[in-house]
Amino acid sequence: MIRFFDFGFSVLGLFFGFPVLLILTIIGYCDTRSPIFTQVRVGKGRQPFTLVKFRTMKVNTASVASHLANASSITPFGHFLRRTKLDELPQLWNVLKGEMSLVGPRPGLFNQKELTLAREKLGVFAVRPGITGLSQVNKVDMSTPELLAETDAKMIATLTLHDYFHYIFLTVLGKGSGDGVKQDSK
Repeated sequence: MIRFFDFGFSVLGLFFGFPVLLILTIIGYCDTRSPIFTQVRVGKGRQPFTLVKFRTMKVNTASVASHLANASSITPFGHFLRRTKLDELPQLWNVLKGEMSLVGPRPGLFNQKELTLAREKLGVFAVRPGITGLSQVNKVDMSTPELLAETDAKMIATLTLHDYFHYIFLTVLGKGSGDGVKQDSK
């Protein structure tokens, strides 16, 4: 049932959101000359997939988890995209392709060994990763891998259709936050 809603919402989101996606792409091009960011992430069954989102950091930023990147790496337009969560919109393509769900555990990087091991132990890789979920609306991010894996496992074990819509609704309203970044030491 959830895959049905994922597919339908991603088609509608990409179709009706196309003008917004186009405008953000043009502004992003002016900001970094490379508005689309792709990165290989850990998907369902620990299979790799290429996540697509709007670039929020400078082009030469190291490929690390957001909480390990410096705040100075975020571009001015990137701050806006992160604050509004618009940087996530291109992931509707990943949802449409069946690599992600709208609701699920945020996909980690393969170099996040502690998170990967904790999620493996708790069976988190049995489901598609998502754009939002229990961890995101409760501000649990990848800087606390054990807590994140536990929160993801709790969401998976108790997820109902009501929860699915509730997490999406809370995310649209701006509840929660994305992964934090390291503050630059002055």
